[in-house]
Amino acid sequence: MSKLLLNAQIVNEGTVFHGHLFIQNQVIEKILSATDDYSSLISEHTEIIDLSGYYILPGLIDVHVHFREPGLTHKGTIFSESRAAVAGGVTSALDMPNTNPPTLTEKELDEKLAIAEKDSFVNYGFFVGVSSNNLEDVLNVNPRKACGIKLFLGSSTGNMLVDDDQILNTLFAKARLPIVVHAEDEKRINENTERIKSQYGENPPISVHPIIRDVEACYQSTKKAVELAQKYNTKLHVAHLSTARELDLFSNVSLLEKRITSEVCVQHLWFTEQDYERLGTKIKCNPAIKSFADRNALREAVNTGLIDIIATDHAPHTREEKAQTYFKAPSGIPLVQHSLQALLDLVHQGVFSLETIVQKTAHNPALLFGFEKRGFIREGYFADLAVVDMNTSQTINSTNILYKCEWSPFEDYTFKSKIICTFVNGNLVFRNFTTPQFKHSTTYQL
Repeated sequence: MSKLLLNAQIVNEGTVFHGHLFIQNQVIEKILSATDDYSSLISEHTEIIDLSGYYILPGLIDVHVHFREPGLTHKGTIFSESRAAVAGGVTSALDMPNTNPPTLTEKELDEKLAIAEKDSFVNYGFFVGVSSNNLEDVLNVNPRKACGIKLFLGSSTGNMLVDDDQILNTLFAKARLPIVVHAEDEKRINENTERIKSQYGENPPISVHPIIRDVEACYQSTKKAVELAQKYNTKLHVAHLSTARELDLFSNVSLLEKRITSEVCVQHLWFTEQDYERLGTKIKCNPAIKSFADRNALREAVNTGLIDIIATDHAPHTREEKAQTYFKAPSGIPLVQHSLQALLDLVHQGVFSLETIVQKTAHNPALLFGFEKRGFIREGYFADLAVVDMNTSQTINSTNILYKCEWSPFEDYTFKSKIICTFVNGNLVFRNFTTPQFKHSTTYQL
């Protein structure tokens, strides 16, 4: 069955225009202006959906998620977290390797791909992780099975820290896939930790998190990664920038000219260190949420082009895990369902334009990771679409949170905008016109 989406404001490639979309065989067959005659497109097999008053955006491509499967399925699964993703307007997601076991070999990639083929609501791709003893496996992995190599220069969930200079030089010299780096200096973090423990003991306040994982830890590690990439002309993507100082390491040229690119996550555009008092370990993440000045610099860098991509680092943990004391509570925040709503609130506040949000969450991710015929609203492209109501509010609470962990740092917050429906490969997989409804349909490996 074909679909005709009528009377929407379509946001794409720096413009917003009133028009219609005709979808057939998973792709956007026709893009029409509001004044075009669409009657010849209608048949008895055409589903007509009137989207008057709504905006159509390219579906978000979240290049940084932790869906937790295999092995950590008490926190989340590919089914549960991708279902939450489509309810947030996300149509494609790239999953990180710190599962249990970690995704360090082609065999483990195959296992995750098999789960996603069966369970995922969104199009999917997986990173392979590098550790201190699997370099040859990573360098020889089939590039059709992995979207990139994840490198941890600072320890996080999964114990995949790599700090051996010989391994790092070989990796950057020989990698065939893009390297995505978690950049925090482990030595400085350990030194800061010991200093805090000597002051507070084993139970410091959560406010020490950006002191332990401080600006210098981020800057020195990002600088090291950038210098390695420059030395070997490696394609490098620096994940989740959190400081103003790191921005000095990046250039503001067009995306297609860059070998070194950058990402910011929603939490670092939204929260500041003042929110620790209110939210505690719920917003403990690595790298840490930092100052107003850092947040504002990151926002500005999104607008100027220094930062190329907005992602989430979606990382669910149970309420019980997050309720532990500072050193015991794991780092990570569930965000994939609410990232678009948070960004739309920043549009309402005048921080970003809709066009910028679309560029950083759809266009640039598709270009950077080479996803063919996705990330744009173009004829012949897959119909991966998010439909939003910019002017209907939604309060986040236990009745509408879809993460398996059943909590969000946005609980009790009222967003000014609402996700109305999401199309993946032309299929209406989520609709929220009256009550939320889901439909599981065909998805693809990216």
